[in-house]
Amino acid sequence: MKVVILAGGFGTRISEESQFKPKPMIGIGDRPILWHIMKTYSHYGFNEFVICLGYKAYIIKEFFADYFLHTSDVTFNLAENKMTVHNNTAEPWTVTLIDTGLNTMTGGRVKRVREYLGDEPFFLTYGDGVSDVNISDLLEFHKKSGKIATMTAIKPESRFGVLDIKDDCIHAFREKNKNDSGWINGGFMVLQPEIFDYIKGGDEVVFEREPLETLASMQQIAAFKHDGFWQCMDTQRDKQYLEKLWADNTAPWKVWD
Repeated sequence: MKVVILAGGFGTRISEESQFKPKPMIGIGDRPILWHIMKTYSHYGFNEFVICLGYKAYIIKEFFADYFLHTSDVTFNLAENKMTVHNNTAEPWTVTLIDTGLNTMTGGRVKRVREYLGDEPFFLTYGDGVSDVNISDLLEFHKKSGKIATMTAIKPESRFGVLDIKDDCIHAFREKNKNDSGWINGGFMVLQPEIFDYIKGGDEVVFEREPLETLASMQQIAAFKHDGFWQCMDTQRDKQYLEKLWADNTAPWKVWD
């Protein structure tokens, strides 16, 4: 199965970084968050990727074109115009990079890569969120559901504290936990090829609106509830949090060796 990753947005809420690079290329440690997401899928044996590009697409193309320069030691023989790669650490990936348009919405981006997917189910996720979701369990859940789509549902932790109020009086202050919030779209979806029948229109289609709303009304979206780790990189604070977990060697999403 192929993995489609949405990596074309402007990332305006983390403009400190995204003014220079697309958000999926913002680093956690010495690798972009996009790489971390791909490593998660690869750990479960899924190594074929179709990446939907848009904003500053050339930066993502250059990263993969020069992958050995980013991940390995190299020797350059300038006189002979040769490069020798040492300690090759390249992953067994096939990466298809498709420019899906600068202002294209999420549904339009998915529609634009249809020809690269064949008539088979595929994974879809966002290029700015990491998780320790078990991809094998997700796929098995999807197959058993018999639905057109399966979405990983998560309960995010809030960064704000909670007031316990009774009779208009504050009784306690406490940290908010997952039980205080509802389920939200965590990405990490599995889709049947029939999904394209519900992406009606062109670049203006927002995948999370009409296509998914229509499927929801038909009870054709299964919810794979994930109680483990999930975190998007929406703000500079999110980046710092993920960076610290990685630096401390406590990153929950690092399921690979």
